[in-house]
Formats: sequence, C-alpha cells, structure tokens
Amino acid sequence: MNNSTQHNSCNTNDDFKYPLYSVVFSLVFVVGLVFNAVAVYIFGCTLKIRNETTTYMMNLAVSDSLFVLSLPFRIAYFIQRNWVFGSVLCKISVALFYTNMYGSILFLSCISVDRFLAIVHPFRSSGIRTKRNAKLACLMVWVMVLSGSIPTGFLLDTTSPNNTNTSTNYCFENYSKKQWKAELSRVVVFIETVGFILPLLLNVFCSVMVLRTLRKPQTISRGGCLNKTKILRMIIVHLFIFCFCFIPYNLNLVFYALVRSNVLTECYVEQVVRTIYPIALCIAVTNCCFDPVIYYFTSETIQSSIKRKTTVWYNGTNKLFDRLYTDSTQSSPKTKEKSLTLKGTRAQMYDESEI
Repeated sequence: MNNSTQHNSCNTNDDFKYPLYSVVFSLVFVVGLVFNAVAVYIFGCTLKIRNETTTYMMNLAVSDSLFVLSLPFRIAYFIQRNWVFGSVLCKISVALFYTNMYGSILFLSCISVDRFLAIVHPFRSSGIRTKRNAKLACLMVWVMVLSGSIPTGFLLDTTSPNNTNTSTNYCFENYSKKQWKAELSRVVVFIETVGFILPLLLNVFCSVMVLRTLRKPQTISRGGCLNKTKILRMIIVHLFIFCFCFIPYNLNLVFYALVRSNVLTECYVEQVVRTIYPIALCIAVTNCCFDPVIYYFTSETIQSSIKRKTTVWYNGTNKLFDRLYTDSTQSSPKTKEKSLTLKGTRAQMYDESEI
C-alpha cells in the first residue's frame, strides 16, 4: 500500500468539535461582547487622556468587537452543521477570524514595542512615541491584516468531500486538497511567518530587554520598586495571554497544513493533528475575552476611569435609595427612625471602603 492510499484510507472522526465549538464560542460571545463593549465605551466616551498605548488598545478592542459580533453565525452553523447565511457572509466570517487573530497579535506586539521604547530608551524614543506615529502604526497593521485575510476569505471555496450531491453547505472547513496544495499551504507559510513567528520573537525580545533594564540600579531613580512591580505584572500578563492563546493554534496549524497537503501521510499523525486542532482553535478565540485584561493591567488611566465610573455608579445608587427612603418616610412616619439608621450605616460602610 503506497502513502497516498494509506492516507486516503485513514479514518479520522473529529465530530466532537461541533458541540465543543458551540459551547466555547457561545461563552466567548457573551463574555467577549460585554468586556469589549465596556472597553470601547471607556476608550471612546470616558477616557480623557489618550496616549500611544491607548491608541493601540482602541484598535485592538475594535478588532475583537468585530469578531465577537460574527460569532452567532458560527454558533448557528456548528449547531445545525449547515451554513444557511449565504456564501458572502461565510467569506466575511472567515476573513474576520484571521483579521482578529493576527490583528490581535500585531496590536499586542505594538503595545510591547511601545513599552520597550518607554522603559529601555525613554529619552531617545520621545520623538518616536507620538500619537501620530501610533495611528500610522495601527493603519499599517490594518492594511497588512486585511490584505491577507480578505483574499483568504473570499478566494477559497469549501467543498463536500464525501458527497458532492449533498445539500449541506459548509463554512470554515472542508477545503479541497487541491486548494491546500495550491493556495492554503502558501497562505499558512505567510501568516505563520509574518503574523506569528516574527511577532513572537519581537514580544520575547522586548520583554527580556525591559526586564534587564528593570534590574539595573539606576532604574530605581526613575520609578521605584512599586513601578517595577507593576511593570513586571504587565509583562507577565501580556506574555501569558500571548503564548496561551496563540502558540497552540499556530503551532498545530503548521502540522495541519502538512497533513491536508499530503506532506505528512501517517494516519496516526493525522488523527493527533485533527484532534488537537479544534481544542487549539477554541483556546485561540478566547483572546477576545483576555485582551481587556491587558487593557486594565497596562494602563493606569483605564484603571482610574473604571474606578471613577464605579464610584459614580455607587453614588447614584445611594441617591436612588435615599430618594426611596425619603418617599417611604413621608408616607409612613413610623419608618423615619429606621430609615435614618439605615442611611447612617450605608454612609459608614462607604467611608470604610475609602480607607
């Protein structure tokens, strides 16, 4: 039996991916929608101080929001196992997936480089770290990502390998072996190099250089131990999210492309790769939920904005309760003493929380 025959006779069953996708993507949609809606609101409406870092974060939040809004179509497909929304929406959904993943990687890399310049070269980079240059960098990222994701989404057609006469419409899967050999293998090489390997090396380099700078004694005079602790926390959160979300998927994608292109023909390898792929994909899409964590730990202005909004909400709630208690007191004089006691207790609790 030759290799091609052995590959064709390999029976792999990855149907477990459909319920897995349905559950995980539903959770990502709910959590990601709430978190990114709050992030976009803060960036667009309440954040008074905007700098280079918040510019990158705003673009990252927009990228995440676009992808999250496309998830209900995917969830419906994974539940029904049939795409009923037309070919155009399928291609847009595929393009949004690649736009989000590799846009997130590149925007996170921009944040890492910006932190590197601010800490390692604070004086020499003062002319580089401007809001204008940050906007230009974001524009370059959008151009790069869209120029790769849109052709990928619109030029590839899904097929049904088992039955060409079936009425089932596929999306996100079942690309023909001809497409894998002709186009998809080249796409994978390009996005893995430009969209993952180079940004990964860049993030690691910037983080290592920042840590080396923080270890120098003269750095203490520029911020003290407290700032060092905050920066270290930023780096740990940043690298953890980057590695956790993107390394498993992109590493497995290389082997998945080799299997689908018949470069790797062993049945055991195909079974392992096709089993890992759905799990790695689910981990990758969770970056929509984790990115707002980076916003919070990276920017003190965002932390201040959230705390300020929380205080405003708390005070507004107090005023609402005071109005209700006032109305209740006016309607029932006997409850006046209880109302005053309860308001005093709330005031005491508020004072203790500020200590």
